[in-house]
Amino acid sequence: MAIIIQNIEIWNAHEEPKKSTLFIEDQFFVEEAQNSDSEIIQGDSLIAMPGFVDLHIHGAMGGDVMDATQEALKAIAEALVTEGTTAFLATTMTQSEHKIEKALQNAANFRSNYSQMIGIHLEGPFVNRLRAGAQPEQYIQQPNIQLFKKWHEVSKRKIKYITIAPELVTDNFIEELRSLDVIVSAGHTDATSEELRTAQQKGVQSVTHLYNQMKPFHHREIGAIGEALLNDELYCEIIADFVHSSKEAVQFALKTKGADRVFLITDAMRAKGLEKGIYDLGGQQVNVDHDARLGDGTLAGSILKMNVAVKNVSSLCSPQELVKISSYNANRLLKREGYGVIAPRYFADLVLLDKNFNVKYTIINGEIVYSAND
Repeated sequence: MAIIIQNIEIWNAHEEPKKSTLFIEDQFFVEEAQNSDSEIIQGDSLIAMPGFVDLHIHGAMGGDVMDATQEALKAIAEALVTEGTTAFLATTMTQSEHKIEKALQNAANFRSNYSQMIGIHLEGPFVNRLRAGAQPEQYIQQPNIQLFKKWHEVSKRKIKYITIAPELVTDNFIEELRSLDVIVSAGHTDATSEELRTAQQKGVQSVTHLYNQMKPFHHREIGAIGEALLNDELYCEIIADFVHSSKEAVQFALKTKGADRVFLITDAMRAKGLEKGIYDLGGQQVNVDHDARLGDGTLAGSILKMNVAVKNVSSLCSPQELVKISSYNANRLLKREGYGVIAPRYFADLVLLDKNFNVKYTIINGEIVYSAND
């Protein structure tokens, strides 16, 4: 069945917002629907944006990627469509080799009718103990390409993105990862600016949750944060909950880096969408109130929803820039051809929001997977 969305304001990354009618048929945006059996959506007062993409999410609605169950991944995928996220990377964390392997094996076989799991983000265990954050230190390891290759095969080669501390690399680890077409991101790192610059030249393409768990900026040694913002080749994840990074810090990143190399993530844990309380993260107790913290106060992921992140930064950038940082840039980094643009011949992945960025409809590959009216 075709979908016709009438009188909708369309936001794209490279053009001014415009009012128009959208036609969707057979998974794609089309010039005009040929099927007379069409569902009509009145788009007055709504905004259409390309579906949000979250490249760093651990859990939601009680489920965590490390639970290594289909039920956990299903809970995450179902939750994400309510916030307009149409695609995500299932993100692991530093744990025992056995637990990581189980999580990878489980994710390799996951299929969803809701938000699409488009791969796996391996966060840890190849990170720096000095910047562990909520990554359990007892399981942190030195970079090991043979172990990674084993895990890559276990995951059916679905690891698309890996967070590492590049200063720990002593061999061709980064180059080997790039030869496998895995995006390498620097995170939980104590790298100096020079170390991160050298790693970028070897193949590091991104920086994990900018500002968080990395060497801070100093005027005589700008550290990983300074290099991340200065280096035009590096993308930067950012958690725009204004807890992990203040509004001013997010604004600073957007002004210095520019919207072409920033993308929003949630880094959400299993408590997202649930009540306040105490939850598990990798065997650690996390206290969840307006944020998520370990007992010592360390931030332990977020409970951020993507549409809330988009709303938070909406006053800091233009509609075009908002599309870039919520969808277009992540799709470009992952080389997802045919996504991230609302135009004929592109896949019909989109979210319809009201002016307050509340999600009204989420559509994936031409199918309505969430309606706030249901």
